[in-house]
Amino acid sequence: MPSALPDGDPAPEDGSLPSGVEIGADERRFGVYVHVPYCRVRCGYCDFNTYTASELGGTSRGDYAAQVARELALGGRVLRDAGLPERPASTVFFGGGTPTLLPASDLAAMLGRIRDEWGLAGGAEVTTEANPDSVDAAYLQTLADAGFTRVSFGMQSAVPHVLATLDRTHSPERVPLVTRWAREAGLQVSVDLIYGTPGESLGDWERSIDAALACEPDHISAYALIIERGTKLAAQIRRGEVAGPDEDLHAEMYELADARFAEAGFSWYEISNWSRSPETRSRHNLAYWTGEDWWAAGPGAHSHVGGVRWWNVKHPGAYAQRIERGVSPAHSRESLSDESRREERILLETRIADGLPADVLSADERRAIPQLIADGLIEGRAAIAGRVVPTLRGRLLADTVVHRLLGA
Repeated sequence: MPSALPDGDPAPEDGSLPSGVEIGADERRFGVYVHVPYCRVRCGYCDFNTYTASELGGTSRGDYAAQVARELALGGRVLRDAGLPERPASTVFFGGGTPTLLPASDLAAMLGRIRDEWGLAGGAEVTTEANPDSVDAAYLQTLADAGFTRVSFGMQSAVPHVLATLDRTHSPERVPLVTRWAREAGLQVSVDLIYGTPGESLGDWERSIDAALACEPDHISAYALIIERGTKLAAQIRRGEVAGPDEDLHAEMYELADARFAEAGFSWYEISNWSRSPETRSRHNLAYWTGEDWWAAGPGAHSHVGGVRWWNVKHPGAYAQRIERGVSPAHSRESLSDESRREERILLETRIADGLPADVLSADERRAIPQLIADGLIEGRAAIAGRVVPTLRGRLLADTVVHRLLGA
């Protein structure tokens, strides 16, 4: 089942933001995230805020685009009332769930609402996630015609028994088809992979890497499987039906992926992400890692503006009720202190190839840098140039890098 919402302070029904969020906004980019919480089946490893048809409690997917449009209109008013400057959206991302379970016309309508409310910056990146079995060539062409620029396919694996363990519904043969259709529509293509599934061998993983590269994507994400409490897979491991994760095998799989992607012309830019060029990086996800502003619409969606973070009610039914009442769907929020924002910056920017400026660190924290270099966890040349950039070993031990810098 979906994970619980975090604790926080009550969020006002009118959605209003505290003073101060406008400070420095001219220097921050603005993006929009739309959460589409629908899935055909619930994958056994997933604890995202998603719902199958039987879990919707009487709400209808057919009403969803209109509900999101009303939240986006609220968002425009809230940001204007808070004194935020007018900023067109530089990135838009539809995630889930499976956004492409909705008609393409619904995704186009929600993008149109974003364009009407904030405008789109020149060269804006507009992405949707998609399952390989949820789209066809006509659907993808409709998205491209509506202004989408990018699609991210949940490939996960090319090995049938791995897909079965993950409860994925598509066949491996579907992925080359949909990636070709997307390219023919003029869309950039990303594929998502998962490694470390119970029963997956290093050979299985190499087969998935080969299959992903054969699709000639512009971008690849590869995530280690995390066993989340409350999921079907966690229960299977607890009962001894499948093996638990093997951290050493995870490391081997990561190193293999990084080497194979590099051979194929991809460069890493975040621990779990590789692109063919700087132009095909996911700019929307980079905005999360570098502390930009974004409005997130939909059940359970998390927004951030100027150090204030808030999250919506989780269930589509509760979300719909708030929207129908004309009040903010926000459940709770928190205002980050300057120190909390600094520590989050250290946590996030030490994950990316551009690195963390060393002057963000205190004098005491900078004393950890020489030993991190000596232990092969950060790049020496980058450190001399004033940036903290993880090595391959440092990417595998990212938490260790952060803990040492913060003296934890």
